[in-house]
Amino acid sequence: MQILTGKTKIDFLGKRNIALTFSLILIIASIASLYTKGLNLGIDFTGGYLIEVGYSQPVELEPVRKVLEQSNYSDAIVQHFGTSKDILVRIAPREGVNSASISDEVLSILKHSSEEGVEMRRIEFVGPQVGEELREQGGLAMLIALFGIMIYVGLRFQLKSAFGAILALVHDVVITVGVFSVTQMAFDLSVLAAILAVIGYSLNDTVVVLDRIRETFRTQRKGTPLEILNLSINNTLSRTIMTSVTTLLVLSALFFLGGEVIHGFAFALIIGVFIGTYSSIYVASNSLVLMNVTKEDFLEVVKEAEEIDDLP
Repeated sequence: MQILTGKTKIDFLGKRNIALTFSLILIIASIASLYTKGLNLGIDFTGGYLIEVGYSQPVELEPVRKVLEQSNYSDAIVQHFGTSKDILVRIAPREGVNSASISDEVLSILKHSSEEGVEMRRIEFVGPQVGEELREQGGLAMLIALFGIMIYVGLRFQLKSAFGAILALVHDVVITVGVFSVTQMAFDLSVLAAILAVIGYSLNDTVVVLDRIRETFRTQRKGTPLEILNLSINNTLSRTIMTSVTTLLVLSALFFLGGEVIHGFAFALIIGVFIGTYSSIYVASNSLVLMNVTKEDFLEVVKEAEEIDDLP
């Protein structure tokens, strides 16, 4: 298909059926994983003790798990944190035990089980009630943000475009959360903040594309709806590439150099940027094709002129 005008002439929507199948597979896989595996909620949401310990030499995780299990910590979750010399131990809340005694006991157990030097790096504690409140408030915050955006989009665009924008937002959130379910990466408050940022990024990208689609439909006299949609996407392509690449450069630096504390935050945003850029083209625009959008959908409604004054 030849695009009417524009610097690039990529037939994006010619692959719309492949993209639709790809999106459906990702959404089904995400929902299935959330239903069967759920999310690996961090200590922010579950409550409990988080203990970071540093070794002088690389350490294997399995011996550490066995030692803790033999010392009445069978529920402890042990994983490397950044390097093979650092480990993170997560323990469920225990009634009548303060965090200081837990950390001292765990450190003592690990020191006696290893000939290498072991030192405490940090300890965090979140009560189960606080964790439950954070989980509920975080989920509520996401729903309120989505609801507010739906109202804005509904007022900003006509019905078909608004539906496409909302569909793209839901698509991006479900897939981003689904990736965390599939990989079982820790889902904590920083990741939730990243999800909210993904919603904003996706909305911004989608609004730019839909704005260009609306203006092109109003100004382009020739061409089928499919050609005009492709033209609009091509006209915003340079802006989309520049925005995505510069954002990914920063996020990649955070992911690889920022340390484990913001590892999940950066990872969620990287996934969100890829999915958000993809959905602006192949979800929001594709939905317009599926709804048989026409030029008439974007025509401005001209109000009848009111009578200014009564002439004698």
